[in-house]
Amino acid sequence: MMRATLLIITNFSVMILIGFLLMFTGIYPHNVIKMMVTACVVGFGGAFTSLFLSKWIAIRSIHAKVIERPSNEMEYWLINVVKYQSYKVGIEMPTVAIYPAYDINAFATGAKRNESLVAISSGLLHNMNRNEVEAVLAHEISHIDNGDMVTMTLIQGVLNTFVIFISSAVSLVLSKVISNMLMPNMENHRYNNYRYNQINAKLYSSISAALGTLFGTFASLVTMWFSRRREFYADIGAAKIVGADKMISALERLKSSYEPQEPNNLITLCIHGKKDFFVELFASHPPLEQRINALRRYHNSIKKF
Repeated sequence: MMRATLLIITNFSVMILIGFLLMFTGIYPHNVIKMMVTACVVGFGGAFTSLFLSKWIAIRSIHAKVIERPSNEMEYWLINVVKYQSYKVGIEMPTVAIYPAYDINAFATGAKRNESLVAISSGLLHNMNRNEVEAVLAHEISHIDNGDMVTMTLIQGVLNTFVIFISSAVSLVLSKVISNMLMPNMENHRYNNYRYNQINAKLYSSISAALGTLFGTFASLVTMWFSRRREFYADIGAAKIVGADKMISALERLKSSYEPQEPNNLITLCIHGKKDFFVELFASHPPLEQRINALRRYHNSIKKF
């Protein structure tokens, strides 16, 4: 959370600095303020709306069955394990759900640590032994305990805001400069001349779209880096709850899973993410072998003491 807070402070500091620089270039202050407000509303609005609706969206998008009253021995066992692990880390019992899917997967989501959801695929229950299921549940409980859903939302909101503001600011300056180069004789009448304003508007739209795509790509790299790091922390958190051996065994079992079938809006939350066939930098999850090796190093370091 401290990293996310620092990121937010840095983001707004950069926006304010750029705002002052824009004013010195001749951009009216009300335009700068309008861009800042728009960037914040759109950037954070979309991210937090998704977060607050995350449980509702997740349950319906994967047709999950919420376990309100356990109907069989497996459901009783799942509820008891989640209840015990939640108590162990000091959070309220999350809602537990099972959803139909062939792949071995699970995820946690929710706007608050004490009002979260843990969802498990039917493929996981059919293909993992109970020690491995315990480890996966502990991994998701660790995500909740770490506040990963809120942290990732803050990071996404900051990056969205930054992308919208920077692309708008740079586009505003570039479109003005290029318009003046194309029609230098109209510079003194630019706000009253229809043709000048028309060219300027078209340039602004084109440049803004191009820069939005470019900056958005860089923002995705940052988001995915944070996503990969949180998987390592959740693995270690699970190892602290159930032991490193169980978590390593669960990750080994994931190697035999079908390719994840979950929707793209949920895949970054899952314990098993989709492989990126182009470049690892855009992957939401580290390779399973890296996660296993990290757990082994952690386990060996614990043994020394």
